[in-house]
Amino acid sequence: MNFFPTAIASVVRIKPHVFDDSRGFFLETYRTNRMGAAGIEGRFVQDNHSGSRENILRGLHYQIRKAQGKLVRAVSGEIFDVAVDLRCSSSSFGRWTGEILSIDNKRMR
Repeated sequence: MNFFPTAIASVVRIKPHVFDDSRGFFLETYRTNRMGAAGIEGRFVQDNHSGSRENILRGLHYQIRKAQGKLVRAVSGEIFDVAVDLRCSSSSFGRWTGEILSIDNKRMR
């Protein structure tokens, strides 16, 4: 996996190594030691999968007491994933970062 910074330090673009062959492709979406080496800490405790129709806005998440990290990827089509830093004490307060995640580019954030 390759990790790329964004405008918000706690939001990282992840480009996995993709292994293509005549059957399709294979890639790792998560590995604790590689995430940790990239500074992505935390205990992976839950995995969710959702589907949305075209032009749908999904997910405005802000947790105060029990903050949750998110790993977002598209398994079909594409999505425009946006993160906004709403932490008043953060040096990147008010900044946002957005990126297209798609089945074609296989990027995650």
